[in-house]
Amino acid sequence: GVIIKAWHPWFGIEASLFETQVADFNSTNEWGITVLTVGQSNYSELFTNVSASLAAPDKPDLVIGLPEHALYWDAQSGVVDLAPYVSDPVWGMSAEAVADFPAVFWEQDQAGERRLGMPAQRTARLMVYNETWARALGFNAPPETAEDFREQACAANASFRANADEKDDAYGGWLVDTDPMTAMAWMLAFGGGPSEESGYRFLTPKNIEAFRFVKTLAQDNCAFELTDTSPIDAFAARRALFITSGIEDISALSRTILTQSSTDEWTLIPFPGDGRISMAVYGSSYIVMPSDDVKQLAAWLFIRWILSAENQARWVSTTGMFPLRTSTLDLVADYATSHPQWVGAVKLLLHAQGTPRLASWRKIRLVLGDGFDFMFRVDTPVGQVATILADMDKAVKDLVP
Repeated sequence: GVIIKAWHPWFGIEASLFETQVADFNSTNEWGITVLTVGQSNYSELFTNVSASLAAPDKPDLVIGLPEHALYWDAQSGVVDLAPYVSDPVWGMSAEAVADFPAVFWEQDQAGERRLGMPAQRTARLMVYNETWARALGFNAPPETAEDFREQACAANASFRANADEKDDAYGGWLVDTDPMTAMAWMLAFGGGPSEESGYRFLTPKNIEAFRFVKTLAQDNCAFELTDTSPIDAFAARRALFITSGIEDISALSRTILTQSSTDEWTLIPFPGDGRISMAVYGSSYIVMPSDDVKQLAAWLFIRWILSAENQARWVSTTGMFPLRTSTLDLVADYATSHPQWVGAVKLLLHAQGTPRLASWRKIRLVLGDGFDFMFRVDTPVGQVATILADMDKAVKDLVP
C-alpha cells in the first residue's frame, strides 16, 4: 500500500511512455506499490523545484534528474546511496545484471563508493553525414580526421559557389551547432575536454586547437549558420553535408528525408579530430530522495523494474535513445533493422566518455556553450580563440569558488 511520488522532466512522447510504464508497474507489481508521477516540464524547472523542496515534508521520493543535480542535492541534504540496494542479496541485482550496463553509463552515477542514481536515459551528439552527396563530390568514405572533414566540408561549399546564385554561397559544409555538448565533443576529438584533475580548465593547447579548427572552418565558408530552417530540413534538402544531432533525432531525420522524396544515404559519425574516436554521452538518472526504509525500498524496486531489458526495449523503440543494457539489443531487432544509423551509434559506445562528475557541471556546461556560441556569433578572429577560452576559465572561477 505504499505510495511514492516520482517527479520527472519529460513532456510529449517521453512523458507519455513513462506514465504508461508507471501505470503498468502500479497494476502488476506484487508489493502493492503505487507510483504517482508529477511532470516538471523541463530539467531547469525540475532542478529548481526539487531544490526548493529538500526541506519540505512533501518532497518527491524519486526524481529523474541529471547526475550533476544528484551531486548538488547530495551536498545539500543527501540523496539515498543506492549501492547497498544494488548489492542486496534479496532485492538487488546480480553481478551479471550489473555487467549488462555499459561502463560509461554505470560509472556516471558513482561518487566514490556511493551510487547516487541509476541511469534513466542516455544520448550523445554525433555528426550526421550525407554519404550519397559526398560520393557525388568525389569522397568515398566518411572523414576520419579533422583535415578530412575540412576537405569534404569545403568541397560541399565550393559546389554552391560554382553556381550563379550568390544567395546560397554560404551553404554546403557543416551547419554550425553551439550546443554545449557539441563543443565538448569537438574538444574530445582533439584530445582535450573541460576537465582537469578535480576541476575545470578550458585554456589548454588541445582545446585551443579544437576551437581554432571550427572557427577556421567558418572563416573559410566551410561551416555556416542558418536561422530560416531546422538542421534536419537543411540536411534533407542538401544545404549541409554535415549537421550535428542527438541519436534521439534519427527517426525524425529519416521521416524528413522520406517526406522530401530523397534517396540519399546517410550515417552518423563521431566528431573528427586528430584521428581518435571519442563521443560524449550524457542524460538523466533515477535519484532516490531520503524518506523512510519502506519508501526508499519501494522506489528502488520500481527503478529495478523499469530498468529491465524488456522495459528498456520499449524505451528504445519509442525514444530512439541508447539501450541502457546490452541485453536490450536482443529485444529491439526490428528497430535496429529499420534504423541502421542507430546501430552504428550504439557500436561507438566503446569509445564514449561521460560528462564531468561534478555538481558544478550544471553551470559550467552553460559557460562552455556560451563561449562556443560567442566565437561564431561575434566576428572573432581565429587568433582570439585563446582569449575566449581564457575568459571561460575566468567565468569558471567566479562560479566555482
